[in-house]
Amino acid sequence: MPEILRPDLCVIGAGSGGLSVAAAAAMLGVPVVLVERDRMGGDCLNVGCVPSKALIAAGDRAQAAREAAAFGLNGLEPHANYARVRDHVRSVIAAIAPNDSEARFTALGVRVIKGEARFLDKETIVVGEVTVKARRFVVATGSRPAVPPIPGLDGVPYLTNETVFDLTRRPERLIVIGAGPVGLELAQAHRRLGAEVVVLEAERALAHEDPEIAAHALAAIRREGVTIREAVRILRVETAGAGVRIVLAGAEEGEEIIDGSHLLVAAGRQAVVDGLDLEAAGIATDKGGVITDAGLRTTNRRVFAVGDCVGGPFAGYRFTHVANYHAGLVVRRALFRRAPNVDYATVPRVTYIDPEVASVGLLEEEARARHGAIRVLRWPFAENDRAQAERTTRGEVKVIVSRRGRILGCSIAGPRAGELIVPWTLAVARRLSVKDLAGIVFPYPTLSEVSRRAAMSFYAPLASSPWVRALVGLLRRLG
Repeated sequence: MPEILRPDLCVIGAGSGGLSVAAAAAMLGVPVVLVERDRMGGDCLNVGCVPSKALIAAGDRAQAAREAAAFGLNGLEPHANYARVRDHVRSVIAAIAPNDSEARFTALGVRVIKGEARFLDKETIVVGEVTVKARRFVVATGSRPAVPPIPGLDGVPYLTNETVFDLTRRPERLIVIGAGPVGLELAQAHRRLGAEVVVLEAERALAHEDPEIAAHALAAIRREGVTIREAVRILRVETAGAGVRIVLAGAEEGEEIIDGSHLLVAAGRQAVVDGLDLEAAGIATDKGGVITDAGLRTTNRRVFAVGDCVGGPFAGYRFTHVANYHAGLVVRRALFRRAPNVDYATVPRVTYIDPEVASVGLLEEEARARHGAIRVLRWPFAENDRAQAERTTRGEVKVIVSRRGRILGCSIAGPRAGELIVPWTLAVARRLSVKDLAGIVFPYPTLSEVSRRAAMSFYAPLASSPWVRALVGLLRRLG
């Protein structure tokens, strides 16, 4: 029978951003309806962050076995059983799924409706036979893999992050289109599990990262046997027996052939907004997704957007933690009438390759353009005792500071860079100086000491200053 609901808040999409909004509102006693057309947990749980990190962990274990001889152990070449690797990935998803389940959110007081939502007007959606008239709506429909317009691609079988985790046999030769975070993470993981891997990139690999920092990680991946080709132009894709063939533009108008057993397309993401009838609600979109203001309110004042579906000038990186950040802003704005705006300068990003790459704030080129005179501080992991003990000495910390020492940004390539970027994220957000980090006592021996050493290097020139030396000499004579 037809049903009409009148909640305070209706969230469309049960991915990370939508679930965060719904949970926060429900715990505050707000009547909430949550609509999801597919699986609870969205991409992150089912085909994104969680399965990819589980696959990376499997690859890490294989690589650790290969490198065991350096620690005095018997090294070996592991054999990957892809069916069991897939089972490992699925078991990790299953272990986390209850946190995002319909049962949990129903217990919180959220009315969960499964089905396709579409707007009838500015204040109404319909889902099957259920009509929802809410005071506020949040569109959190996420994104899907973008498919580049390469001739012939639609005529060959290819993998995306939505299907690659279902493999039960090792690819003999995996070709990856795209050398961003997703492409490189999956490329290295599959190489460590025994596959040959070739990565093709139209521009620069890890193009959004500091080139010097990215170079550490790219060199390491290449040493492991992954072929990374940058600045290539794909002319077309063809079938080649049971596999695929990539035809590249070669020298002097020629062509170059690359054959593989499997093709993985990891060329970015595109917002999922189809089928919502956003025009009926007066919600504007562009090719990037839903257009919002700096407070994530759409052109319909009753409707907000969060996460990967946000387009326009205030679109952010398509990360789970960005969706959760969006969710917090919208909860404050919609429920507490506060007016916070997005500030991506304080949002870190991490690529989970080995060594990891993490950054926050301004990169060197951006800082020079904005601030003119800056200083660049560095400290290599090779100078860290814990890194030496664990033989994880590749990479460095690179910090961008103003002339007076205010921290403007930080990039790290090295072990656990995603963890080590956290104090630098706080420093950028709170406008701290190197003095603040240099004054912290870090436990020894830990990788985190690289951050303190990088901060302390700001003061290294003072040691050779004649004025400082004269002052120290005077104080010595005074006893």
